[in-house]
Amino acid sequence: MIFILCLAIILNWCNWIKDRGQKVRILADSVDASKPAGSPDTRSGAIMANIAVLGYGTVGSGVVEVIKTNQAIVNENAGEEVNVKYVLDLRDFPGDPVEKILVHDYDIILNDPDISVVVEVMGGVEPAYTFVKNALLKGKSVCTSNKALVAAKGPELISIAGEKDVNFFFEASVGGGIPVIRPLKECLTADDILEVSGILNGTTNYMLTKMADEGWEFDKALKTAQDLGYAERDPSADIEGYDACRKIAILTSLYTGKNTDFEKIYTEGITKISATDIKYAKELKTVIKLLAISMKVKGGVVSMVCPVMLDPVHPLYGVNDVFNAVYVKGNVLGPVMFYGSGAGKLPTASAVVSDIVEAVKTKKNVYIGWDSEELPLMSIGNVERPFFVRVSGSKEEKLAGVEALFGQVSCVKAAGVTGEFGFVTRQMSEADFDEKYDKLDGAITRIRINQR
Repeated sequence: MIFILCLAIILNWCNWIKDRGQKVRILADSVDASKPAGSPDTRSGAIMANIAVLGYGTVGSGVVEVIKTNQAIVNENAGEEVNVKYVLDLRDFPGDPVEKILVHDYDIILNDPDISVVVEVMGGVEPAYTFVKNALLKGKSVCTSNKALVAAKGPELISIAGEKDVNFFFEASVGGGIPVIRPLKECLTADDILEVSGILNGTTNYMLTKMADEGWEFDKALKTAQDLGYAERDPSADIEGYDACRKIAILTSLYTGKNTDFEKIYTEGITKISATDIKYAKELKTVIKLLAISMKVKGGVVSMVCPVMLDPVHPLYGVNDVFNAVYVKGNVLGPVMFYGSGAGKLPTASAVVSDIVEAVKTKKNVYIGWDSEELPLMSIGNVERPFFVRVSGSKEEKLAGVEALFGQVSCVKAAGVTGEFGFVTRQMSEADFDEKYDKLDGAITRIRINQR
């Protein structure tokens, strides 16, 4: 039912996007940098929108490729011919067609009045922030996939865009190729959003999937992810949960309307998850996923990133490999889920190009309700859930001590695991659990359990 609702919302949204504005079909088969913005295309009489792409890495080259491959579709939906006039990069690319439009000086782009949209796909906060801010101040719209920039500087850049009557779009910064930001802000406006949670990092989801399916240890899963290009040489942003933290901070800011400081979100990665943990999860008929969670509770909003055991009825249970999903719950609509490729060259570039189309088509600023006022996050200490715990020693020796702390528990024995046992607690608050866990003799690890 959730997937049907999700599909219906996306289809309605896509039809709405398609029907808005003037549409002019342009039959073009290449990126043309020869005409200034505002000049007519001699083939069709259409107006041309010139854009500049900052960064020619994985996503930047993907943006150019998507526009070239789907030029006619992009033009029709934008209502103008979309032309990549410049690509900015410090490197040279001998033999690549981008050589003809490659520049190394950002001021060339900034001071060109023909450039109406700047596409920032460099990554990191600086120099991206300076480049984006200056582009907005010059009256140019900006589209970005840069989650670090959006999480750190989102309210300021949105405000500048509003003052200059241009747009700052960032659809690709959260779900990669999954459309979630625009549907959240434009299609679910009749609902009070109660929860936004998701699997927001494809690297860790791939690793946990392989650990479950193949029995791999963490180190093998990480090395394979790096070999396949899913993880960076320095994978800390993924495996420590920082990437997912920034993404859930953006989503929380959008559904609450107030700025969420990602540095104040409780964040725990997957570095402590082992093949033994996976064996216990299978005994419990659960899977372990790195979840980014944001939900309204009595008195405010709580947000956290951590590994969680999910049972089969949970909507995110079957999201595997490099796929991502965002689960949204409204007070009227109920649950909706957005699912798809959360990373990768072309999926992410597709989302960036959809923002370019919207920026070209939309001549006025689109209001994004994200104020600079900080959202005070509630402590996770009051959140209640069951916990899975591993403890060294035998059940016969340790169970009395365990139940003296936690009350009655359900014991778990995993095949092939010796010298320890596991147990599941009753539902209890994070604060209460932490106090008792610190006193537990022989504690090995603990994992939260999310029940629906």
